[in-house]
Amino acid sequence: MIYLDYAATTPMLDESIDAYCIASKEVFGNASSLHDAGGQAALLLENSRDVIAEKMGVPRDGVIFTGGGTEGNILAILSLARAGKGKHIITSMAEHTSIHAAMNTLEREGYEITRLPLAEKGIIDLDLLKKSIRPDTALISIQHVNSEIGIIQPVLEIAKVAQTYNIPYHVDCVQSFCKLDISEFSSYVDAITVSAHKIGGPKGCGAVYLNPRRRILPLYPGITHERGLRGGTVDTPAIYAFAKSVEHFKYDLNQYWKLRIQLKEAIQETCCYFIESDEAHQLPSICGLCMKGAEGQYVMLRLNEKGICISTGSACDIHSKSGTKAMLAMGRSLQEARTFFRISFGIHTKEDDIQKLSTALFELNREIKTMK
Repeated sequence: MIYLDYAATTPMLDESIDAYCIASKEVFGNASSLHDAGGQAALLLENSRDVIAEKMGVPRDGVIFTGGGTEGNILAILSLARAGKGKHIITSMAEHTSIHAAMNTLEREGYEITRLPLAEKGIIDLDLLKKSIRPDTALISIQHVNSEIGIIQPVLEIAKVAQTYNIPYHVDCVQSFCKLDISEFSSYVDAITVSAHKIGGPKGCGAVYLNPRRRILPLYPGITHERGLRGGTVDTPAIYAFAKSVEHFKYDLNQYWKLRIQLKEAIQETCCYFIESDEAHQLPSICGLCMKGAEGQYVMLRLNEKGICISTGSACDIHSKSGTKAMLAMGRSLQEARTFFRISFGIHTKEDDIQKLSTALFELNREIKTMK
């Protein structure tokens, strides 16, 4: 099997698996308990918090552990928005499904949501963002790296706009954490969401940074865990494994550019083409493509028959038939969006894998031409 769906999830690192097993066997106490077993778990938990906070470049007391990116996004957005005085939120049309779920919830509560489109190359128009700000704007939520096409948004510039108007800014960094240096902007934003399983950690574990200086309204009043923001006994083994992933995960930017260029050159004579931005705004390991004359789901299924795992976009949108949000946000047609498929590289991706993928795409392209 050739696995090329790392943007959906990654295999756990050996160091993370070992850490999870050790913590499960030897540090199984409840971190909130006052006896020695609880104290051992609490020490492991707080050491892990230090590791993740340092990598994010934020104060440790702002890091809250969650059940993953989706929960983190929803917790951050609802907590910050409901604590604000205004009823207007700004986001983009290309955000992760969890962001849209949070926005839809706020809309039902009477909030007005401005969903910004993306420019031709997939970047937020900063002038349009500024024009969209109102006196009652309570929150801005715009992602760092898009999970479908890998476009990198100018977060620092957006953050400076938000600071000018004293508007809280939440950034979904699930796809960028440990791949790009988010500490370049983390001190300028008010909320950051990250996830363990995108970097070789366990599924069902993540973290959200919430600026301690911002007023926050807990989703579930009265709970006591994680600063009263996220209830339930914390999963210390998973969090410890997450910290180990942060310490050991490696993202070889040059190697992924090499693989991307190899794929691009190999399929030049097919009906496939890339949906991408310029190099400065593109994460190389996430490749958004379209194949003229074939729906993305068909391409995915045919490649799966050949033992090659790709996707048609975010795994959270797998049941959607409307195409990718990113392409639609860029003004592409619904018909074109339905031809989209995603290839994403990871630590085990080799040049030979790209060669086999290219051969499979050539064969599929020939079949589609014959069918016409």
